[in-house]
Amino acid sequence: MRRREFVKAIAGLVAWWPLSVRAQQPAMPVIGFLSSASPKAYEHFVFAFKAGLAEAGYVDGKNVLIDFMWAEDRYDRLPALAAELVRRQVSVIVASGGPVPARAAKAATSTIP
Repeated sequence: MRRREFVKAIAGLVAWWPLSVRAQQPAMPVIGFLSSASPKAYEHFVFAFKAGLAEAGYVDGKNVLIDFMWAEDRYDRLPALAAELVRRQVSVIVASGGPVPARAAKAATSTIP
């Protein structure tokens, strides 16, 4: 009788194990991209940014996500956009477009981005 119970326990463990391993995998990291410009004006920069990440082994949508926030030359929007990235708990914030986006990112975080 004990042998049957042991076999049932092992079979249950084998069936449960893949689910527990899958549940423990960390979520995909997210890069927050904050810019004072518009996406159209920075098209070539975004292409180069993604290419550089790919060279380092990070592919958007595959093993990292990039969350773009564009102020479209409205600097007053930067603090709210930076705060939104912080609320979304991105792993890192890339501030592009000069010192104003960098200051907005720094003000929205508790550490220097």
